[in-house]
Amino acid sequence: MKKFEEGVDYYYEESGNMVLTAKYHLDKGYCCGHGCRHCPYDYENVPEPRRTLLLKERKHAEKENRATTHNR
Repeated sequence: MKKFEEGVDYYYEESGNMVLTAKYHLDKGYCCGHGCRHCPYDYENVPEPRRTLLLKERKHAEKENRATTHNR
């Protein structure tokens, strides 16, 4: 079993929460259904209505990111 590498497979938020990266999830090979922040599988195993909410939140965050990056 591969050892987790900080900064590659996960990082810590200021609050101390550990967040798994998209690379970690891609290496795992499937959506676990927990609604992970960096899920590269579009939350395919997350039950509705939560899946739709997560996808809307992600789309909104990406739109804000583009606007912020564009204004620099």
